[in-house]
Parts: sequence; C-alpha cells; structure tokens
Amino acid sequence: MSVILNAVFPLFALILLGYVAAKKRLMGPGAVDSLNKFVVWMALPALLFQAMAEISWQEINQPGYLAGSLLAIAVVFGASCLLDRRRNGRLADVSIEALAASYSNAGFMGIPLCLIVFGPESLPAVVLAILLTACVLFAFSIMLIEIDLLQTRSVWRTAGKVGRSLLRNPLVAAPLLGLLVALVGQPLPYAVTQFTTLLGAAASPCALVTIGLFLAQGSPNERHGAVWRIVGLKLLLHPLVTFVLVYWVFQMPPMWAAVAVLLAALPVGTGPFMLAKLYEREPGVTSRAILISTVLSLITVSALVALIDAQIL
Repeated sequence: MSVILNAVFPLFALILLGYVAAKKRLMGPGAVDSLNKFVVWMALPALLFQAMAEISWQEINQPGYLAGSLLAIAVVFGASCLLDRRRNGRLADVSIEALAASYSNAGFMGIPLCLIVFGPESLPAVVLAILLTACVLFAFSIMLIEIDLLQTRSVWRTAGKVGRSLLRNPLVAAPLLGLLVALVGQPLPYAVTQFTTLLGAAASPCALVTIGLFLAQGSPNERHGAVWRIVGLKLLLHPLVTFVLVYWVFQMPPMWAAVAVLLAALPVGTGPFMLAKLYEREPGVTSRAILISTVLSLITVSALVALIDAQIL
C-alpha cells in the first residue's frame, strides 16, 4: 500500500493545491486557460520531443508488447465510441470521452510506480506506453476532433484542413520532430536536453494544478453517466483486455507483460482534460473522471501490485 500512496499522493496534493488556490482566490478564473495553454503549447511538447528524440531501436523492439498494448487501447476506445454514439453525440465529444477511457496516466504515475515495483529495467516499457498513448492515441483523437469541428462540403478540403491543423498542433508536431532527430542518430546537444528537461518537467504539476483550479469552479452541467462510463472502461475493461492479449495472444518477456497490465490499470491521465479544455468540449466530465478514477485506483492498482508481488502475474 505504501508503494501506491507514494505514487498517488503527489497527484492528489497538486490537485488539492490548485483547488485551494482557486478557493482562496490566489489564482483567478483566467489561470485555468493560461496554465492549460502553457502545458499544451510548451511543457508537454518539450516532454514528447525529448522522449522521441532519445528513443533507441533496442527499446522499441518488442512487437508483442506494442501490438498487445495498442490493440487493448483500440478495443477500449471503440467500446467507448459505441456506447457514446447511442446518445447521438458530436464526434468531437465522443472522441474525447473515448480518449479518456483508454488514456492511462503512464507518464505521471506509471514511471514512479514501475520503478518501485519492477526497477529501472522497466523504464523502456513505460516509455513505449507513453509514446503509444501520446503519439498514436492522442494524435488519432485530435484528428477526429478536427474532422468534426472543421467540416466542409468537400472531403478533400476537410482532409487538407485536418492535416494542416494536425501539423500545427504542438502535441503532434513535437513527437514527429523528435522522431526525425532519432532517425538521424545525432544526439541532442546538452543545452537543448537541459532546456527540454526543465520545460517538460513542468507539464505534470501544471496540468494537475489546472485540474484543481477547474474543479474549484464547479461543473453544474456535468454528465454523471459519462463520468462513470469512462471510469468503468478505464479501470476494469482496459486492464482486462490487456491481460488477455499480453498473456494469451502475444509473446513477450514476463516483466513486459506485467508492466503492460499494470499501466493499463492506471487511472485516467491529464491529457484528455487538457484536450477537452483546449477545444472547450465539456472539460468537467474528464476532470471528474480523472479524480474518481485516481481515487478508485488505490484499490484496483493495489490488488494488481499484490498479485505481481506474489508472482501470480
């Protein structure tokens, strides 16, 4: 239990800090937009760029792990879309809810948790999970949102607008640029690495403080059904599908399989909230889903860690 508390307490503390700051009026309503734009346009792109630029072939040469993790994300994303489309919702809203249901907090919670449970040898697996989540899942969700919000009568014109919007989006452009750097094989200069490290380190605390600020404003139109649907898909379906795929369908080292299941069981990350706030698509739903799933993950993740410790997983 101490392992889980050590990983989760900083998240709660930062969210609470933002909540208290808003209630005490230390930060006004405009701080939510300002901090969110800082994370989306500066801090998180720096983190993604550095992660992609420093990746090596040895770290990503796990096809079973990649296939199992990505297919599990796709199953949960698709299940959420099917459930949500019954309300005849907008594609942008459906996409953000599906993103939240399949978006694990691998970066902010997964790294410290896996370091404690598995040790430093688990870091490549966590990095791969972060890249899949941020560069594949995130980019796909942004594409669906842009298709919905930039509708035109011409399919090609819509595709062109979507493509230009994606390339201008720092959350897509930054990892693509980092991938190009990695393919060249030239290490980043020390000054650039220090810059991206310092800037990227601000992504997590600022995003969590922003959630606290937003929660303090209240969300009277919050859809409780959508929140609990996201939480259920994330904490139950995602790890269950991942378990079946990494243990019964694909082949990989035992530690990689256990890491995949543990990361899938993590609560909703802050990415969907930042995207919902950026596009103004009911951010109250994703912020509440993050809070509830993080609280409940104390139970679900603790159970998984106990199984791993007993060498059952």
